[in-house]
Amino acid sequence: MEKRNQLKVAILTENGFEQSELTSPKQAMEEKGIAVEVISPQTGEVKAWDKDNWGISVPVDKPLSEARAADYDAIFLPGGVMNPDKLRQNKEALEFVRAFHESGKPIGAICHGPQVLIDAGIVRGKGMTSYPAIRTDLVNAGANWVDREVVTDQGLVTSRSPADLDAFNAKLLEEIGEGIHEERIP
Repeated sequence: MEKRNQLKVAILTENGFEQSELTSPKQAMEEKGIAVEVISPQTGEVKAWDKDNWGISVPVDKPLSEARAADYDAIFLPGGVMNPDKLRQNKEALEFVRAFHESGKPIGAICHGPQVLIDAGIVRGKGMTSYPAIRTDLVNAGANWVDREVVTDQGLVTSRSPADLDAFNAKLLEEIGEGIHEERIP
């Protein structure tokens, strides 16, 4: 396979993602010269949730059915309540996320985004944080949950809420720059 010079990140999302939790990390990555593609089971566009009402629409760059983890250097899962709830019930989305985990590539998830990681079966033994409402879900799935603005464990980057975006973006960029985390490969 031909080596790419530019890093490329998949943002996996559904309708109902929290607007700032997609737009802020996406902008931070693009400002560092990282190519970003929005991947979704939806085609055309996905709609954001902005605090307490519908927000902007974001174009879908590639349907999930055509996306391959091998074509990306990392994956990012924005939060919101509706978005991860839909993705965690989608077998194809869970397989896509698992492929990043199994290859040791960086994974970022914020707010309720870690719910997808629970259903992908990749949180056991990992240091993580999230929106407080899903703490028990993560603990019950075997994660070591802590209440901090950003937590990193072998390329897995998690944060609690939009208030943590600056710290999350910085750590996600750092982990993407580090690349594959060999110690995580099963």
